[in-house]
Amino acid sequence: MTTTHAPARPIGKAAVGALGALAVATGALESVVTPTLPLLQRELDMSPAEGALLSIVLLVTGALITPIAGTLGDRYGGKRVVVRLMAVVCAGGLVSALAPNLPVLVLGQVLQGAMVGALPLSFILVRAHLPAGESKVAIGVVSGLFVGGAMAGTLAAGPVAEGLSRHWMFALPTFAVTGATVLVHRLTPHDPPRRPQGAGIDWPGLVLLSGTLVTLMLVLGLGADLVTQPLVLLGLVVLLAAFGTGWVAVERRAASPMVDLRMLTRPAVGKSCVLTFLICVGTSAATYLVPQLFAVPADTYGFGASATAIGFFLLPGALAASVAGPISGIGVRRLGSRAVVTAGVLLMAVGLLGLAAAHTEIWHLVLGKALVALANGLCVTAMVTRTATSVDLGDTGIATGLVLVTRVIGVAVGVQVTGAILTAGTPSGSKIPAESAFVAGFVLAAAVTVLSLLVVRTMSKGVKE
Repeated sequence: MTTTHAPARPIGKAAVGALGALAVATGALESVVTPTLPLLQRELDMSPAEGALLSIVLLVTGALITPIAGTLGDRYGGKRVVVRLMAVVCAGGLVSALAPNLPVLVLGQVLQGAMVGALPLSFILVRAHLPAGESKVAIGVVSGLFVGGAMAGTLAAGPVAEGLSRHWMFALPTFAVTGATVLVHRLTPHDPPRRPQGAGIDWPGLVLLSGTLVTLMLVLGLGADLVTQPLVLLGLVVLLAAFGTGWVAVERRAASPMVDLRMLTRPAVGKSCVLTFLICVGTSAATYLVPQLFAVPADTYGFGASATAIGFFLLPGALAASVAGPISGIGVRRLGSRAVVTAGVLLMAVGLLGLAAAHTEIWHLVLGKALVALANGLCVTAMVTRTATSVDLGDTGIATGLVLVTRVIGVAVGVQVTGAILTAGTPSGSKIPAESAFVAGFVLAAAVTVLSLLVVRTMSKGVKE
């Protein structure tokens, strides 16, 4: 069933600026935990595994919200959905800002996870109001501004947490998200729905997907601790398999699934999802391990860096990531997605192997993290752009949502695995992981990244397949 709608009026620079401001603000709010994780672990008495869990709670929620947001955006219009979604994000930011302990902070991060759904909604608006050629660059710009916001959050979180308190590092970007949402509401024209509105929310699929992701995180996060309890670990694995199988079965039969798995049968979408997962597993290792390595006491093999110093050291990586989006968008337009992704994968492998081989000086970590961040921005933006421009306009939200969900799952898996490696590599009675645990994490991430080249070889040179 198809519907006919009047063409959307062209989007102006002010509206693009509003979407860019929202991308910057949400990127800043998403990124504040990474540079301050060692500080939060000290203040809230968390283990490395608990710290890894805190760092990905937001992403797990995002994995649940993103396909829903993309589908509802296709069904009801991107602007209508994004404004409501940001209200949830602002509530989550305030909960995180006021959190007195770890459980309340986790709740705030769960609510903040709704922000991950903002990107596919922004892509819906961009494609609805811009010609095809301009939309490719605009998608890259919005993606780059999101990473630029992450750069600002990374840089400011440490000084704010140490100069004021950890509460303010959540409050300030939450205020920015609120202001940006008001701008989007006022300046962005409404976009017409692209799909029939009659279907309801796929609640069974949502529940089963939630169970799958939560159980997956438990297996990854607690696996090392449950080695001595094999029956418990086996039970979790069986439960994970049951949730995953049930979810796939329900989504394949649903009349209007939240995650349309049939979309994965399209080569452009399916390959983009596989590549995004592998690349983000590699990226997440550097994202999690580098700040932890900076914080290791200087009288051992680390640098004893404060949260403020860590944010400063991560700045070059954030800068590299912020320019990667626009560069990738232009590169895809001129050279094709395969060339951009190949360059990004090779660059990331070099960065990760470099971190494993050399991490005795601060500049080693700064350079390695910058290479990984640049490579990740090139690859993920190319995948999103490739997917967004290879499907019908009415499928933009759900298709890009699938790629972004894969990104979230890849990051979550990578962080949980590396967190488990650090926990397993921490000697009994010590709070400092062995240096070999960091090396193992970087090498494993590099190996996964190199595997993605097998998928890159099957891609066509252009954007569409």
